[in-house]
Amino acid sequence: MSDSVVEVRDLTKRYGAGKGANQVIHGVNAQIQDGEFIVIVGPSGCGKSTLLRMVAGLEEVSDGQISIGGRVVNDLEPSDRDIAMVFQNYALYPHMSVFDNMAYGLKIAKRPIEEIKARVDKAAGILELSHLLQRKPRELSGGQRQRVAMGRAIVRQPQVFLFDEPLSNLDAKLRAQTRLEIQKLHRELGITSLFVTHDQVEAMTLGDRIAVMKDGLVQQFGTPAQIYNHPANRFVAEFIGSPAMNMVDAQRTGQALTAHGVELAITDAQRAAVQAHGSAELVYGLRPESISFAATGLPGTLSMIEPTGPETYATVDTPAGQLTARVPGVLQASVGDAVHLQWQADQSHLFDRASGVRVG
Repeated sequence: MSDSVVEVRDLTKRYGAGKGANQVIHGVNAQIQDGEFIVIVGPSGCGKSTLLRMVAGLEEVSDGQISIGGRVVNDLEPSDRDIAMVFQNYALYPHMSVFDNMAYGLKIAKRPIEEIKARVDKAAGILELSHLLQRKPRELSGGQRQRVAMGRAIVRQPQVFLFDEPLSNLDAKLRAQTRLEIQKLHRELGITSLFVTHDQVEAMTLGDRIAVMKDGLVQQFGTPAQIYNHPANRFVAEFIGSPAMNMVDAQRTGQALTAHGVELAITDAQRAAVQAHGSAELVYGLRPESISFAATGLPGTLSMIEPTGPETYATVDTPAGQLTARVPGVLQASVGDAVHLQWQADQSHLFDRASGVRVG
């Protein structure tokens, strides 16, 4: 297979013209390496599916450039871009068998019968569909139908796979199972893939790198560890992670950082960054799992306890603000109890309150 790097440069999408134009993609830049699995994640309406459809050729490019394997594809039809797309709805032909659904594109391309059978049999083997090839879609479960849709993409042997929220119609158990199948599929085939989702769990578990989008802009593009541990701004910090990162309004007071008069723990590097930043209005962020209960520390009152089985989410009202802790196992406490919270300074994140950008 030829080098399958996907590159988008200054990509823009507008609907309409003139002053009334609605711009939904604002100058996106990204390079996806050969064989990478990239996840585009963001809330509804952020432009992630529009971006994917532009790569696929289903949406026209207003400005900018898309290249696949070193070839500019802006003006090419979807069928000429050497891509295969898996949609949220399976789009299977109900009157055709699984075999015929998977083989349909190859038959239209007039590939030899022997080649078609070999490709379908190989894809069916990878996806554990070999025993279902003669069934009709109505005889399959939702997860099996989604595997057929993926099999139809695999037999094309494209340069690039494009997935548009393919797991959204599945229940939680099937989503988890199909995620594993997609991971296995990527390991075996190594085809460059772009996967759109609004689900942060899918993003964190599937992506080699993640592009977090908001309002038609990529907010951060990095590995799952980079996105989680060093979010570029407040939006990324709150969007990735469950429960969401705690955010407390804070003020720079001399060399210290305080919230409602309570001094907050920061590192020397953060202290220097705050001084250099200039603004006194900041936001102090803490992941729930960074907070622990202790005999001493920030005092507070338990206001909510949410046991989930393996861990418990505990919300505590403190003088600095409301904080949620994520602790392992069952919390031996009751709502209304007086407690103390502790955390390490190097587990905190600082953001500018006005712009949301990361300070330290």
